[in-house]
Amino acid sequence: MKKILSVILLLVFISCGRKVTEPDEKIITVSIGPFKYFVEAIAGNEYAVNVMVPAGSNPHIYEPYPDQVARLKKSVAYISNGFLGFEMTWLDRFYEINREMKTLSLGEAIDPIKPEHHHDGEHVEGVDPHYWVSPECASRFTYSLKEFLADLNPGNRAVYEKRYEELSAKIRVIDEAMNELASISGGKGFMIYHPNLGYLARDYGFEEIPVANEGKEPSPARMKYLIDRAKSDGLKVIMVQKEYDTRNARAIASETGARVAVIDPLSEDWYSSELELIEILKESFNGK
Repeated sequence: MKKILSVILLLVFISCGRKVTEPDEKIITVSIGPFKYFVEAIAGNEYAVNVMVPAGSNPHIYEPYPDQVARLKKSVAYISNGFLGFEMTWLDRFYEINREMKTLSLGEAIDPIKPEHHHDGEHVEGVDPHYWVSPECASRFTYSLKEFLADLNPGNRAVYEKRYEELSAKIRVIDEAMNELASISGGKGFMIYHPNLGYLARDYGFEEIPVANEGKEPSPARMKYLIDRAKSDGLKVIMVQKEYDTRNARAIASETGARVAVIDPLSEDWYSSELELIEILKESFNGK
């Protein structure tokens, strides 16, 4: 409630003409940190990138701070995920705050996973929003992003095309590594607290075993199932995202001899985060 009140007060203040950013600064606002990586990979330092959901925050229920909204007011474009819970509450308001900015939903470029996911009773997401973790999806939406940026600044299209090819080469490195993992004999299941890797599982033939069930803490019956499953499959790693509590993951690990690996899918360094994830998956698969 305090954040919402602060946003309202800030907007009143902005409407009175206060300068909150440098007048020559060009800003693009994005919903999550990984999108900043892709924007900067193609556009370089041409734009300052305003991230709405900072590292360590839950993108399903996040509420923006006044300074983020102030920078949104000055943005030339907003690049959304399209399916995240916080966007269901805020996106229409964002567009009202700045009717002049161009908009792009990267989710329109991918083949969505549609079963509903519930998050802490706050929102019902009719589409799994975690597509950016899959390099196959990334290769699709980065093309849309490149075209969008080129439309914003047609004079830089040639530069954007060159940088896009360099970015595509990096995405292919991750894609090839994921395909190599998929070729390993044996089970391809991995356990993770929150179902964040559904697109990765779908696109590369892995099996995601979530600890949380529809955004809720696991019941005693589910905890027993997860412990039994981890033992029977010989799982050596229990993954948990940076923004979530590790207690249940550690409880499973203590019963099974697995280790808890904290991952950061919302990192602004998408490439490094993917390389780390590959190593964790390799350990998980090879441990069986």
